[in-house]
Amino acid sequence: MSILHRFTTTTHPPFHRGPFTSTIQTRFKKPANTAQTRLETRTVDPKLNLLAHRHRRLALVLSLYDVVSAKKRRPFISMQLLSRWAPHTGLNTLTAGEFVHKYPHVFDVFTDPIRRNACCKFTSKFVELATLEGAVVCSMEGVNVVKIRKILSMSVNGRVHLHAIRLMRRELGLPEHFRDSIIRKYDDIFRMVDLEIVELVDWNESEGRLRFLAEVEKWREKEYREKWLSEFETKHAFPIDFPTGFKIVSGFKERLRNWQRLSYVKPYERMEKVRVRTCGGVERYEKRAVGVIHELLCLTVEKMVEVERLAHFRKDLGIEVNLREVLLKHPGIFYVSTRGNSQIVFLREMYSRGCLVERDAIYDVRRKMLEMIWLGCRNTRELREHKEVGEDGGDVKENDSERATRDGDFVIPILES
Repeated sequence: MSILHRFTTTTHPPFHRGPFTSTIQTRFKKPANTAQTRLETRTVDPKLNLLAHRHRRLALVLSLYDVVSAKKRRPFISMQLLSRWAPHTGLNTLTAGEFVHKYPHVFDVFTDPIRRNACCKFTSKFVELATLEGAVVCSMEGVNVVKIRKILSMSVNGRVHLHAIRLMRRELGLPEHFRDSIIRKYDDIFRMVDLEIVELVDWNESEGRLRFLAEVEKWREKEYREKWLSEFETKHAFPIDFPTGFKIVSGFKERLRNWQRLSYVKPYERMEKVRVRTCGGVERYEKRAVGVIHELLCLTVEKMVEVERLAHFRKDLGIEVNLREVLLKHPGIFYVSTRGNSQIVFLREMYSRGCLVERDAIYDVRRKMLEMIWLGCRNTRELREHKEVGEDGGDVKENDSERATRDGDFVIPILES
């Protein structure tokens, strides 16, 4: 009886999904190809990720420097007050004390001689570099005028909101009060329409095509002359540099070749209306967006910027597409790093082995600041010995707050008296 029961009973029910839905055909969904899936499946570049992490730490240090340098009474700040102000500068992952002790070459922690509380200030070398950066930025006034003029020439109607430029001020290398020192000073070039809107005085669509030339045009001319390529291959092409380990699927090279040959409206040309039914209508529109972003990144100092700050130019520059999706769709031109809380986009052609190819005076100063952050806690013994030599030999000038750096020093003058 047990043998017969074994053959008659089935391990699976007769209806897998129910008696009424067993005959319905199951339709499998096609895997989604969105910006989030491209971001998760992209080829990671570890060198650019590390560089993005270090630049983010430099941005935090500079934001703390702006807070401390704004104080008029004392050039230092207590650790308790710094812990209260640190979240407003973007420091959320670490406490203020941990962040300050992590970079002894940038911050100098000492004890206040009067209140006897822990305080910190920036080292003299970092203050010297920060002052030098401000002097270099102010000396490049003519270059900054051209940068703002190029951004306005790429816009739809010659107008740009100032808050978008203000968010990218440090990346573009502009001074802090650029509205008064540049825009209002050169009133023959710029005009303030509103408190937050600036436009070109002599803006004309026909003149805009002749006044400026995109940076990618220099690369195209070089490819045309040195590599003897045809004009059809290089007239609308972009430099492509895929990261190490990038997988090329079947048909990718053919699609890339067709996209490189596709004509588009260049950044400084008159923008046309998109016609979907024309040959490559939407693709031509997306390629113009790639050209505008490429030119905007070329105007920055480090050839990198946060995606959120770049998104504030969408309406003024006529980029009516998903910005992050366009950046991830072209991994040979851009690289999006997700190291940390924000996303930073790099221009791949400007970097070689994690180093910037073309540099200027502002980048040289910021590179020295970045090297002080790279040191971390290394070489602290030499730094401590240098401070002790300055205290004993008198080679280094100190004020009252620097002289009382150790607990118990206030007892010495009492015993001497």
